[in-house]
Amino acid sequence: MSDRTLAWTYAEDAVIEGDITRAARATAAEFSIRCVSPACGNFLTVLAACAKVTNAVEIGTGSGVSGLYLLRAGDIHLTTIDVESEAQHVARSLFARAGARPGKVRIINGRSADILPRLAAHSYDMVLVDGDPLEAAGDCEEALRILRPGGLLVVAGALQGGKVADPARREEPVVAIRHLIKALMQAEELDTSLVPLGDGVLVCRLR
Repeated sequence: MSDRTLAWTYAEDAVIEGDITRAARATAAEFSIRCVSPACGNFLTVLAACAKVTNAVEIGTGSGVSGLYLLRAGDIHLTTIDVESEAQHVARSLFARAGARPGKVRIINGRSADILPRLAAHSYDMVLVDGDPLEAAGDCEEALRILRPGGLLVVAGALQGGKVADPARREEPVVAIRHLIKALMQAEELDTSLVPLGDGVLVCRLR
């Protein structure tokens, strides 16, 4: 095992997840839903807390893993979007078990391409894009519209299991994310960093 692999494993193992998050992760495995790793989730909590996020949008509810990490960051209103209604039902119950008060979490079933254009411009502090890689570019475009100045755009799964770093990998989702990273890195209105945690996290701050 290389030093980099050891370091990655150490970072992941350093995070101890609670029962509710583990239940969400077990449900994700049952539904074959990709979710953020423990270290990535913990990073989201710290990021949202440091940025004093109060209104966040999550694209890709899944079974609630990343949403639970975001809600840990403080008094956050979370709008979470997904097409998988069955997993969302599980997420709803887990959010309640975690202590999320009624009205703090808005769960919307539907495609992000249909829902995001309905959200008000310049109204959110953070948008987490964790859905279909082929729809990520469009999701990010809408995210920048609804973010306030100084808001954070976060793309989970930005390294696609390391495939993005390998130019020989030409699968459509990999190419789509590779192009998205380049575009966001070059965008003059953004400060952007690619963080090799979990499956990769791209963090952008809207100036």
